[in-house]
Amino acid sequence: MVYHPIKTGMRAVSSAVNGMVRETVLPAGVDVTKPLIPPLRTPTAADNDEAYGKLAYDLYSDTVTLPTEAMRKAMAEAVCADEVHQVHPPTVLFQEQIAQLTGKEAALFMPSGTLSNQLALHLHILQARGPASVLCDQRAHVYQYETGGMAYHSRAATQTVAPQNGHHLTLEDVQEHAIVEEDQHFATTRVVSLENTLSGTVFPQDEIVRISAWAREHGLAMHLDGARLWNAAAETGLPLSELCAPFDTVSLCLSKGLGAPIGSILVGPRAMIDRARKFRKLFGAGMRQLGVLTAAAHVAVHDTFPQLRRTHDLARRCARMLAARGIPLTVPCETNMVWFDAAAAGYDPDEISRRAEALDPPMTIRCPRMVFHYQIRDDAVERLEGILDAMDAAKKTE
Repeated sequence: MVYHPIKTGMRAVSSAVNGMVRETVLPAGVDVTKPLIPPLRTPTAADNDEAYGKLAYDLYSDTVTLPTEAMRKAMAEAVCADEVHQVHPPTVLFQEQIAQLTGKEAALFMPSGTLSNQLALHLHILQARGPASVLCDQRAHVYQYETGGMAYHSRAATQTVAPQNGHHLTLEDVQEHAIVEEDQHFATTRVVSLENTLSGTVFPQDEIVRISAWAREHGLAMHLDGARLWNAAAETGLPLSELCAPFDTVSLCLSKGLGAPIGSILVGPRAMIDRARKFRKLFGAGMRQLGVLTAAAHVAVHDTFPQLRRTHDLARRCARMLAARGIPLTVPCETNMVWFDAAAAGYDPDEISRRAEALDPPMTIRCPRMVFHYQIRDDAVERLEGILDAMDAAKKTE
């Protein structure tokens, strides 16, 4: 191959291609050795104070937490290596620790709970080798808030069930709606997918065991969306291994209640987790220098789990305050969520939000749900009560 000489006023950059040296001609005035964008602005102390100050009264969700200093330090000092090729010992160790905690053979870090859930369900459906359906609560995250993933990724039908007791599915609910007989008219139920906690309520473990025993008798897989299973463990005192035992696969979120910046983790049989690794790559979620994320997740599991019970106590204190003012709860307050109907007691939900935002520092309240996370300050309930007192006073002067 013959390369043309560089013309006057042009420069060349050399690169090796298939063992040869190729001269690439660049236009005059082009300098590819300069940065493409300005340097990153270093946040000031004021920036951090503002962010963490708002967070202390942000009741929108437990997803709004920010990394602690310990998490940031762990991320900065993390040993990094290519996790796609499984050559990063700290990540391998973290996954082994979570597998041991949950009583499963293996675990795999995922960038999100949605991916973790959908990969698990996809693998279960693949084993069905034919038209299949997933049975779940009609309020389930896998059905309501994962962009139709079961239909899109797995081509699975969904059987959604409204619990007869209004709280959680029972074996009788599952038996009534599951399709276990082969019938050419229906997509046979292949997976029962449960959620714990759901809207902050704890799924009774004895009922899960009943459902699981029946499902196994009929060859159905059991999956758990355990995004907030840490909260169920903190509330009940049951070990994660016992909570996970009735399920083939479990997805646990690391970035909600535990406060890691990113991530969920899928646990289950080793063969299935090995397949999940391949499908994680297929779905574009193979991650190289994963150590910075698993380091923060490790700190989150170690440091935050012991603080979860406090968030439950704060939520219950808030629920009792609302009930004392005649504001009805719409969902039992069992962990870190308070669901309420302000309008039913004559309070304008939008006005509550506006008054909360106007405080210094501001509060974030979005009716009809408040979520207490471990970075919420203890006086958040009193500040909300002050808002309601001010609204009551304003009504009296009208």
